[in-house]
Amino acid sequence: MLNKIIRYSLRNRNWVIVAAVMLMVAGLYTASRMDVDVFPDLNAPTVVVMTEAQGMAPEEVERIVTFPIETAVNGAANVRRVRSSSTTGFSVVWVEFEWGTDIYRARQTVAEKISAASSQLPAQVGAPTLGPQSSILGEVMIVALTADTTSLQELRTIADWTVRPRLLSLGGVAQVAVLGGDVKEYQVLLKPDRMKHYGVTLSEALEAVKGMNSNATGGVLNEYGNEYIIRGMMSTQDVEEMKKSVVKRSDTGPAILLSHIADVRIGSRSPRMGTASCNGKPAVMITVSKQPGVSTMELTEHIDQALSEMEAKLPKDINVHSDIYRQERFISSSIDNVKDALVEGGIFVVVVLLLFLMNVRTTVISLVTIPLSLVVCILVLNTMGLTINTMSLGGMAIAIGSLVDDAIVDVENVLKRLKENRLLPDGQRRSVMAVVYDASREVRMPILSSTLIIIVSFVPLFFLSGMEGRMLAPLGVAFITALCASTLVALTLTPVLCSYMLGLGKGGEAKEPLITRKLRQGYSSALSWAIGHSRHVIGITLGALVAAIIAFCTLGSSFLPPFNEGSFTINVTTMPGISLEESDRIGQKVEELLLSIPEIQTVGRKTGRAELDEHALGVNTSEIEAPFCLKDRSKEEVMAEIREKLHTIGGINVEVGAPITHRIDAMLSGTQAGIAIKVFGSDLGKMHEVASEIKEAIEDVDGIADLNVEQQIERPQLQIRPKREMMAQYGITMPEMAEMVNVMLGGEVVSTVYDGGSSFDLTLKADDDSRQTIESLHLMTVDAGGRKVPLENIAEVVSATGPNTINRENVARKVVVSANVSGGDLLGTVGDIRQRIEAKVELPEGYHIEYGGQFESQQAASRILTVASVISIMVILLLLYRQFGHMRQAVTVLLNLPLALIGGVMAVWLTGGIMSIPAIIGFISLFGIATRNGMLLISRYNDLQAQGMATAEAVMKGSSDRLLPIMMTALTTALSLIPLALGGDLPGNEIQSPMAKVILGGLLTSTLLNAFVIPIVFLKGKIN
Repeated sequence: MLNKIIRYSLRNRNWVIVAAVMLMVAGLYTASRMDVDVFPDLNAPTVVVMTEAQGMAPEEVERIVTFPIETAVNGAANVRRVRSSSTTGFSVVWVEFEWGTDIYRARQTVAEKISAASSQLPAQVGAPTLGPQSSILGEVMIVALTADTTSLQELRTIADWTVRPRLLSLGGVAQVAVLGGDVKEYQVLLKPDRMKHYGVTLSEALEAVKGMNSNATGGVLNEYGNEYIIRGMMSTQDVEEMKKSVVKRSDTGPAILLSHIADVRIGSRSPRMGTASCNGKPAVMITVSKQPGVSTMELTEHIDQALSEMEAKLPKDINVHSDIYRQERFISSSIDNVKDALVEGGIFVVVVLLLFLMNVRTTVISLVTIPLSLVVCILVLNTMGLTINTMSLGGMAIAIGSLVDDAIVDVENVLKRLKENRLLPDGQRRSVMAVVYDASREVRMPILSSTLIIIVSFVPLFFLSGMEGRMLAPLGVAFITALCASTLVALTLTPVLCSYMLGLGKGGEAKEPLITRKLRQGYSSALSWAIGHSRHVIGITLGALVAAIIAFCTLGSSFLPPFNEGSFTINVTTMPGISLEESDRIGQKVEELLLSIPEIQTVGRKTGRAELDEHALGVNTSEIEAPFCLKDRSKEEVMAEIREKLHTIGGINVEVGAPITHRIDAMLSGTQAGIAIKVFGSDLGKMHEVASEIKEAIEDVDGIADLNVEQQIERPQLQIRPKREMMAQYGITMPEMAEMVNVMLGGEVVSTVYDGGSSFDLTLKADDDSRQTIESLHLMTVDAGGRKVPLENIAEVVSATGPNTINRENVARKVVVSANVSGGDLLGTVGDIRQRIEAKVELPEGYHIEYGGQFESQQAASRILTVASVISIMVILLLLYRQFGHMRQAVTVLLNLPLALIGGVMAVWLTGGIMSIPAIIGFISLFGIATRNGMLLISRYNDLQAQGMATAEAVMKGSSDRLLPIMMTALTTALSLIPLALGGDLPGNEIQSPMAKVILGGLLTSTLLNAFVIPIVFLKGKIN
């Protein structure tokens, strides 16, 4: 079959070249139109269910709202985890489905489940709402609005009714969440004393204002040939007109108006759920999330354009800050860095080929493989619906050195055979086409077999599940596709180009380059010495292998290397129960400290949460985005200074991470930290005690950082407990009592005020003087069976405590102890944590601990890779046996695995000593790549022995013959990885860099030792 392909290509040389050109054009065109992103789609399908429960305490929200919704969705197919958070007046339930579940089907399933559960919810609870179809990594931009003279209320109104609708109109935007400023509302503030004076009850006031600002319709009137629509124009945005509304008729005088019993005004909604700041200045923060499958780069461009257009029409004193967080910035720098590594790796390949071949034509023929293989890879990625991202580009960058290997072997053999043919007498010379065909046919099976072996070595990567599988699969697809394309090019286009470009010389003109002659001479001498001192060579090799195994056992481990996103995400948590004003003051102090660090460029802070925002943060929590630009210090040094400065503020917990890293941690464990120790139980107080004991037990573990206990603790409450006997005397029913508390204290939206294209709530509640102190609550006048009495006559106002937030997972309460790892050894740190907890923490009956986070995924991935790699090695052994037909020869080639292990472990040990999942994949890939050299040697030995040459002579000549292709293929593969290996700190290179380091180190040792150990083992085994 392969012979036919080569023969057909040579017979149709022109068409092969035309096809290659057309393929190149198609690939470049496709690449220009493909979406660009930082990562593949990493999100497990998650559906968020949000429910308003105005006025309810967290324990009521949990019991009345959250639990029924959890119970309903827990039995849905393919649900892997259900998490929830119940806070004051708000419930969020996250329904996480198995990876690969269709998000539309998942949303439909959840919608059906909660529609049935909605009938169990009380009337005062809002309808459960599905969150936007956006992923946790879908936040593409955070924009801040600040102003010099424009009020915060007007600034928030502009954000809500000008900026937000404009951004939502852009194709691909899923959600725009607005936080900060003052939400404008029309307020009717009842004055209980005036209501008593005029004899107006709460029910009468409520009845009078409900629907008072709604227009009415009177049908249609037909007259004079016209049709008139009759409208009752009761709606108004004029506060003075609202004041004139009649509340109650008076038997003795004029009607009682709304202005007699209440203040009607435009105010700010309270209580506020959050606030925002930009560079220490009050701001309105706008978070834009994209829909799945939308190009971040294109959407960001559209957002920037829309913001620019709007900014020109906004008041002059309003400033738009769009540099707080931009996912596009990380994507651009990542893609650029990987592209640079790709180009620089290609330059190394060119240098190696020119240096060894000293022939421009052979270099060009070999290099043509690279662009053709890459465009084929791009076409395949596009056909599979994948994007161009750091993973797919990284796969191409890792493969770029290997792409020319097959062509090098072919070109080198063709060139050698053409030289031999030119030295023959005129009558014995064969045609160029015949020589090229035979030379290409000689190396076809080693080329194909080596490609298959490398592909098999990459197969374990596709057994990975979860997030790591989705992240690394495009890398494997890109590598394998490009490699297969390079093999196809070596079997078709390379012989064609050789027939055109290498068949023009005359006999004797081609001389072997000086460097290759010197290398052959030096290698032959060294190999002769090594064979004569084989025991020493084998002993040194075994010693190096033992040392590598010992070093391997001492390496730390982690899931993924940290990403250099160019921005810090800092979570600052204070004690629950703190006021928003005090939390804002602490947040401002944090901002000041951050801005004092030279590398920090901008600081944007969100304290609390926006309305119907799935990030259910209390007012005691601030999330800060801080873009940075490194100068004379490393990222780790800047992080250390951040932690040092922020720890000077008493009473706060600090977590320092990065935007995407935080979100990956949240996907893995539901907690925005690398390690999550989850305490499950029933009593929040006891759970918090256990969590505090855990924190105390592990706080001095080496490598641990940002150790925090989730602040699910008691916070102050004022409980209004009815005096049932007194209520009975006054004839007050429980619904009437509930209405007093809900309306007078909590406030009730009774209508809507329309002002142009904007709409605002009209809210009824007691005035501030009646409810701003505990004493005023006691004395507030309420209705009591036709009389007016102080609230304290019919109810007790008791100071108490209750939970601020109740978090649950899989229908059980949980409190999380979270931490990050600063040293890099994730698995070692978790092991120490487990030992400390088992030795020092005693759990009450009915309570248990679960561990989650990146280490969990790391362990699962390591187990999968171990099993898959063993199977992969067995398959490689079978392929080698099929190639040579001799098991001892196949095992001899597999000696490259331990030889490669030496350099790979050395590379990891010298560059931090942390074995991550990408590094493990690097070892697996290395084993396949490293076998190529052994195959070339053994196959050449067999060819020479088949020609009647003695074993010792065949080994010496075969090793010399294959020195050039082995050196070139090894060096092109290894040196092309140098940019990735050295650029591990650059955005986009973080995952590929550990792989590149392992492959680079392993190839260097395997190539060096392979050149001496394989010949010695071949001779010692007397394989004939």
